[in-house]
Amino acid sequence: MKKKYDTLLFDVDDTLLDFGAAETQALGKLFNDLGIELDAEIEASYKSYNQSLWKKLEVGSITRKQLLATRFPTFFKKYFSLDVDADVLTPKYMNYLSMGHEEVCGARQLLTSLKDSGHKMYVVSNGNLDVQNQRLRDSGFGDYFERIFISEKMGVKKPDKEFFDVVERSIEGFVPEKAVVIGDSLTSDIKGANNAGLDSVWFNPNGIRNETENKPTYEVKNLNEINKLV
Repeated sequence: MKKKYDTLLFDVDDTLLDFGAAETQALGKLFNDLGIELDAEIEASYKSYNQSLWKKLEVGSITRKQLLATRFPTFFKKYFSLDVDADVLTPKYMNYLSMGHEEVCGARQLLTSLKDSGHKMYVVSNGNLDVQNQRLRDSGFGDYFERIFISEKMGVKKPDKEFFDVVERSIEGFVPEKAVVIGDSLTSDIKGANNAGLDSVWFNPNGIRNETENKPTYEVKNLNEINKLV
């Protein structure tokens, strides 16, 4: 069957690798280091707070440096009246986070199938450079990709058009009409694809209602549905 797309641009977190599982594991170890019990309520509060910071980063209202400098001090002060040093906790947390590489259901089968069918695949991620590289390496997923594009190294981020401009210039023979962005985030992946004039696949396993202005070309609930689209 003739391929509709030659170039596939994949997000990582919660598209191929389960970030939630990695985050839970990393938080558990970090809290244990501090001698604090991590219960479900505190974990949910942290994840919600952390997600809100990343949303601010996406829209440019804070920088990555500001996010990392304030995230843990603000959270532990609010919930535990505890003063912590971001320069101490952040490297520990990142190290723990890099150990988590649980796969999203169907991810390996999808990547294998797409590789076998001759698609050229690339990573496009806003994650931490060292963390993402280790998770991709330890999972074996890195071997499926021609190149890995991570915003921290590039100096630009999704959903900014400039991020995808760099990706396009870096891929020899890139044809926009033959490329598609695949990811779970409407505000990062799908908005980024729209900004760059690229088609997109929104991976929406939980059936979330799209109440944003970011409209994907396709929507799938299971990763194996992507095979028939590309």
